[in-house]
Amino acid sequence: MAKSLVVVESPAKAKTINKYLGRDYKVVASMGHIRDLPKSQLGVDVDHDFAEEYESIASRKKVIKELKDAAKDATDIYIATDPDREGEAIGWHIAHELKGKKRKIHRLTFNEITKKAIQYALAHPRAIDEQMVDAQRARRVLDRLVGYKISPILWDKVRRGLSAGRVQSVALKLVTDREKEIAKFVPEEYWHLFARLAGAQPPEFEAKLLKRDGENIAIGNEEQSKAVLAALEGASWTVSSVTTKERKRHPAPPFITSKLQQTARFPVKKTMMLAQQLYEGVELPGLGVDGPIGLITYMRTDSVRVADEALVAVREHIKTAFGDDYVPETANAYKSKASAQDAHEAIRPTSMQYDPETVRPYLTQDQYSLYRLIWNRFVGSQMTPATFDETMVDITASEHLFRVKGTVPKFPGWMATYGLTPGEPEQKEPAPGSGDAGDDEETASGVLPPLAEGDRLELKALRPEQKFTQPPPRFSEATLVKELEENGIGRPSTYASIIGVLQDRDYVVKLEGRFKPTSLGVIISDL
Repeated sequence: MAKSLVVVESPAKAKTINKYLGRDYKVVASMGHIRDLPKSQLGVDVDHDFAEEYESIASRKKVIKELKDAAKDATDIYIATDPDREGEAIGWHIAHELKGKKRKIHRLTFNEITKKAIQYALAHPRAIDEQMVDAQRARRVLDRLVGYKISPILWDKVRRGLSAGRVQSVALKLVTDREKEIAKFVPEEYWHLFARLAGAQPPEFEAKLLKRDGENIAIGNEEQSKAVLAALEGASWTVSSVTTKERKRHPAPPFITSKLQQTARFPVKKTMMLAQQLYEGVELPGLGVDGPIGLITYMRTDSVRVADEALVAVREHIKTAFGDDYVPETANAYKSKASAQDAHEAIRPTSMQYDPETVRPYLTQDQYSLYRLIWNRFVGSQMTPATFDETMVDITASEHLFRVKGTVPKFPGWMATYGLTPGEPEQKEPAPGSGDAGDDEETASGVLPPLAEGDRLELKALRPEQKFTQPPPRFSEATLVKELEENGIGRPSTYASIIGVLQDRDYVVKLEGRFKPTSLGVIISDL
């Protein structure tokens, strides 16, 4: 009996999927794209509706032969490439090479590599989505037109071997423009003034000078600082108001690709490589599991949507691990950006059965670190807010107003999954939250003694602090990705390659983890 052929992109994915399918299926890998526009010429007919001229990629000719040999006796071919535009286009090219009168081509898509997801996909195949393919083809043509039309200008004006790109050139401009801002920056001096005070009970605390005669005060130099110190000599220090409010800090949504790239403590390229490994499958021999298991959902996504069954599972996990008080009445819902394709779920664990500590012995340290980050973000996203009381104390000394804030944790909520408390400043790993609990940079904060309006305070010391305004920082990989994303430039799946090209071409260098344009990069960008 002829076997059905299943074509995926990578051997690791093929190995994981193969164990979920019976003997009637043969799983092979295409190793990514098998056809592309020619390297030696434009390959796009701009005068005839931008028609493309595709050819087999030289390094894939052996793979194409193996695919054709495997398809000879197959009556059904299932294309199970990645569930995004690029994967759809790869599948379209594979179908072009393998189509035949006696063969039916089916498209399989799944958001996670688990037995349930694979079997569901097999039961619900579809046709290749021509609109998704067209979207990828249009983007590829734009890439080619920009690269092949502008790069020769650089060869002529600067030197051969240089390149420009639709997204690469914009990313380079961001880096060079920032460097010009830094070069033009002139630092300005300013001073802060802190008062160390004691109430009737310990501890002592520091308050920061904010106003004089009801107006915001700006101290520009040492002379002005000394004048304020002189004005405060002999002043009596009194608590003028104490305000306590309950604050909430809400959890962040589960990861999308760009946010994972910005949060993980790895270069973007490494983050995506590790995520790919977790998605395609990891061997868990000590857990009674046969073959590799996909631990996370598809890692290229711009949606914060989560499947209903995953919400049920995570809410049950939270209830068991933390208690009823940590589970909101209804599942937390998050809105994806208007520009999101929303083709796949957010990045999340495929099963609450495989918590980070259980699978840790079978992961590398880096795989574990990224998996724990994804796990905590997902679990936290479906927990209750963290709550704390925030106390703001205003203190009057002659015509001057000083202020200090203190926080008292009430309920850790989602922060418990990170092992944090609501008032804890140090984070064991990135645990961004949204809500109304932002820190006020203009206010000193610390642990406060019991204070009430009208209390007299004892001045222990006045501490002036000289500061200078800072230039805008150079971009790190995370902040460059954030800037590209916020400006709608490129896609998260391409950020790693864009950043790589900028470095490979010697357009930028990394200094202390941040990008500085080379003189060549500046010339290219200006030109």
